Amino acid sequence: MKELPTYQSLVDSFAKLPGIGAKTAERLAFSVLEMKEEDAKQFAQAIEDAKAKVHPCPVCGLYTEEETCDVCHDPSRDHSTCIVVAKAKDALSFEKLNDYHGVYHVLGGLLSPSKGIGEGELKIDQLLSRAKSEGFKEVVIATNPTLEGETTALYLARLLQKERIEASRLAYGLPVGANLDYADALTLQRALKGRKKL
Repeated sequence: MKELPTYQSLVDSFAKLPGIGAKTAERLAFSVLEMKEEDAKQFAQAIEDAKAKVHPCPVCGLYTEEETCDVCHDPSRDHSTCIVVAKAKDALSFEKLNDYHGVYHVLGGLLSPSKGIGEGELKIDQLLSRAKSEGFKEVVIATNPTLEGETTALYLARLLQKERIEASRLAYGLPVGANLDYADALTLQRALKGRKKL
């Protein structure tokens, strides 16, 4: 059977998504081909709209469609406590708990010299600036318990301690090597409540 370039382009596009292998990409591409015309257009429009309208908050890095995100402009939020996450999606796990009322800061990744990611590629300077201007009393470092996550946490803790800001780390209720977006609510609650100083 002759290869269809347009179909293959669709498969290749799906394969760029995290966690999507070749077979899953093929299934997704076939699903799109089998959609009603109206549903396919709506699907394509949703992607286009998301890319055009959703952007990182200039203050904290969470995604928003407004000038700043809901968390940053909510006066009831406790600005003395900040949870630092690698990616914006990690903050959603804490928001679902309805148990945390502080603010967030998105680093935009983790320190990884082997991948060429140093402190200049992350929003570390912005974190330190916010810590001073907003008066953070505690910064909870909620990076994944991986080598890069631990390295980043220790580096941030040293910088924050120099500024006399308490740095804490999530307790190890999360298994090593796990990702925050796969953790259940109970595990996250225990990890947050059992955090410790670095």
